Amino acid sequence: MFFYLAQFLTFLAMPLTLVIACFLIACFWRNPLNRKRFLLAGIVLLLFFTNKFISNAAMFAWEPGIKPIDELPTYEVGIVLTGVTNLDKTAFDRTFFNKGADRATQAIQLYKMGKLHKILITGGQGLNPTNPNTEAELLANFMLIAGVNQEDIIIENEAVNTRQNALFSKEILLKKGFDLNSTYLLITSAFHMKRAKGCFDSIGLKTETFPVDYYSSDIKADFKSLFIPMPDGLIIWHKLFKEWIGILVYNMVGYI
Repeated sequence: MFFYLAQFLTFLAMPLTLVIACFLIACFWRNPLNRKRFLLAGIVLLLFFTNKFISNAAMFAWEPGIKPIDELPTYEVGIVLTGVTNLDKTAFDRTFFNKGADRATQAIQLYKMGKLHKILITGGQGLNPTNPNTEAELLANFMLIAGVNQEDIIIENEAVNTRQNALFSKEILLKKGFDLNSTYLLITSAFHMKRAKGCFDSIGLKTETFPVDYYSSDIKADFKSLFIPMPDGLIIWHKLFKEWIGILVYNMVGYI
């Protein structure tokens, strides 16, 4: 139920939804003055949300900082959250990635640099996919091709949300005899790390974070970012609003 609540709230609060709502109200409001006000509000909101400098600054403030690899200790297991493959495109001889492939590629880098002994990939199929594979299986196949030993890959392929990522990861670690008092390395997108860390903390599995897949870039003020409307700005705000609403709903149902 909470999943559909989160989706509904996300739809209502999305930047593009707010802009469209203003334009629709302006079209049907009979009072000319109010019509102009809503039209102006829609234009202002659209310019605000497509301003790349503002959206990048907001995401930069939200995402945790980069952690240098050489400062990391060695972890027995790195836990990789999925949500980065295209399950609406079916192929059985390759993995199609959406943005977020860093979750897999940088986990492989950590493994090959000796920072991880094993990689636990957690994630099922999500909502109404057309691809019959699970995300964990797709990432595992990619990691095998990239040189990770099969015995060093642990697959959890039932989770469909971040709460289940945490719960099912704990269950499979316990089942395979790992010490639940140890600390594991949590690998997910930087914008998603706060919610993910909260879920793992709430079920009592100790983790250190390794954020990847950054949406923000270093802050710079140039003509393009300051004055030219960019669709990238809308995408960044969409990610932020969706994550903020996800955190709100997770707090409401006691997941974090």
